[in-house]
Amino acid sequence: MKKIPDASVLVGWRKSSYSNGEGAACIEVADGMPGAVPVRDSKNPTGPALAFRADGWSAFLAAVKGGKFGN
Repeated sequence: MKKIPDASVLVGWRKSSYSNGEGAACIEVADGMPGAVPVRDSKNPTGPALAFRADGWSAFLAAVKGGKFGN
């Protein structure tokens, strides 16, 4: 993980497609950091954010889509 100095300056935050707008536990990811994927809690957009290496984030998404974490 890589610390983001000020995630509020990033543009292009996208909310999870699983977000239902009813307070569900959702995340947002941002574009604009080459080689990294910033992630934050959609319910706390001014709170802390984490940045993951792009290859690690891709591997995580593939594992989720492949059912590695169950429901």
